[in-house]
Amino acid sequence: MKKNPLSAQLDFNPEDFLPATDEEKQSLVVMRESVSFWKDGVRRLLKNKIAMASAFVLVLIMIFSFVLPNFWPYTYEQQIKGSESLKPFTYSEEEQARIDAGEDVFPHIMGTDSLGRDYAVRVMIGSRVSLTVGMVAAVIILVIGASFGSIAAFFGGWVDIIMMRIVDIIYTIPELLLIILLSVTLEEPLDMLALKPGFGWMQTIGTNMISIFIVFALLYWVGMARMVRSQILVLKESEYVTAARALGAKTGRIIKNHLLTNCIGTLIVMTTLQIPSSIFTESYLSFLGMGVQAPMPSLGSLAGFAINGLNSYPYLLFIPAVLISLIILSFNLFGDGLRDAFDPKLKS
Repeated sequence: MKKNPLSAQLDFNPEDFLPATDEEKQSLVVMRESVSFWKDGVRRLLKNKIAMASAFVLVLIMIFSFVLPNFWPYTYEQQIKGSESLKPFTYSEEEQARIDAGEDVFPHIMGTDSLGRDYAVRVMIGSRVSLTVGMVAAVIILVIGASFGSIAAFFGGWVDIIMMRIVDIIYTIPELLLIILLSVTLEEPLDMLALKPGFGWMQTIGTNMISIFIVFALLYWVGMARMVRSQILVLKESEYVTAARALGAKTGRIIKNHLLTNCIGTLIVMTTLQIPSSIFTESYLSFLGMGVQAPMPSLGSLAGFAINGLNSYPYLLFIPAVLISLIILSFNLFGDGLRDAFDPKLKS
């Protein structure tokens, strides 16, 4: 039957309205395996070759710093008589005589310093101290900064104004001056506390290092607080936060389970970037003599000790400097990989 060209009736094929078969339904199903947030983030992280290479380097540095010293034949404070300022893989006259007598003597792979201490084990312990300071400081900054910034943003109003003015005031305090003041003020009380049972570890790290940790807790969290606050100000207007409030969820639960969880990318990146920043702070303070207490080394104190013999023994400065650079670069690249993997906004 020929259709009238002026008719409004649409052409259709009756076969287009037949129910779809099971095979046709299955071909339209596009689904992937249901995975958790963390499992999906790990999968994405494993695909990032640069981040995994950085993680591998960090694992090697951890083994070098925390495991290898336990099997090293020398200790970081041991002074070997007659072995002052040896070059790498060289022996003193006494050690050479022992070798000639058939005795096995472990070589000084990185040489020795001017006091006859094996430099390799001192670099290991120095990197251990620097890494420990960086990681402990990052945890302190994360806890204080994230809590402070999220509370200020969530409550808003005069609470936010007062808390952010406190942050502005803290920004004006010079940390180096505060560390010096704390070192002088706390020296006698901390020395007395270190004599009590259970506090002997304080004598090992020294008053200066405790002062550095106190400064991290007092000053260095402000950047984290501002970053978290800016994220929470946007997220707290989301529908799921409104729904949680309507269901009667407590403030602490909303901040912890809904707001901070959705800031996980920012928190991870800020924390991983704070580790090398803290290592830098500890290094230059130790370089100036306000870090760990001798004979305990750190990468900064090793560099400061080696600066006097730069012309004669440049490798004593080169080794800790390269290790600091390698740690900083690895943490930065790994932090970028974690951001790409765990930030929900970056998922495609």
